[in-house]
Amino acid sequence: MARVRLSVAERREELLRAAVEQIEARGVAAVRIADVASALGVSNALVLYHFSTKEKLVAAAFTYAAEDDLAHLRKLLGRRTTALRRLRAAVRWYAPTGQAKGWRLWIEGWAAALREPALREVTRDLDRQWKAAMTEVIAEGVAADEFRCPDPAGAVLRLTALLDGLAVQMTAYAGASRARTQEWVDEALARELGLEREALIAAVR
Repeated sequence: MARVRLSVAERREELLRAAVEQIEARGVAAVRIADVASALGVSNALVLYHFSTKEKLVAAAFTYAAEDDLAHLRKLLGRRTTALRRLRAAVRWYAPTGQAKGWRLWIEGWAAALREPALREVTRDLDRQWKAAMTEVIAEGVAADEFRCPDPAGAVLRLTALLDGLAVQMTAYAGASRARTQEWVDEALARELGLEREALIAAVR
């Protein structure tokens, strides 16, 4: 059966999706142009036509994944509800027990970013945008007198560090149970907002 002819933008997106899947399966260091081409049944030359080098393909794949994650975060934080509900929804989605996909991908990305400047900029930009969006919603909640938080930016940094660390533990070592990890996440969020965990849970029901 003949392959459907795709536009340049559609072909590029198809290649990026395949690259993300191959990086998750094989790791940044091991993945090859040939792996992405083979997954789609296309030639190496076609992949290279769009991305000239493996390094550019990998950086573009992480940018693609980051944009998808940020779009979902903005959707969660843009809901017409309280700041507290939006924050908890975002934190639970981002946590390793939530619905966010690709923790293996991002752990690979963090490791590779130590050596790849282009990839380091992608992961740094994702981190910067995540923190800015969360900080803004915490500030909204403080202004609306939903909770107390004297340092929204600091609170987001601490929450992010906890979530990222738990993700490494859960992905690499299959650490604590899903239920226990969710408890820790709720406890951390409540603590940063000057609430008791029970009050946090009651407020978002």
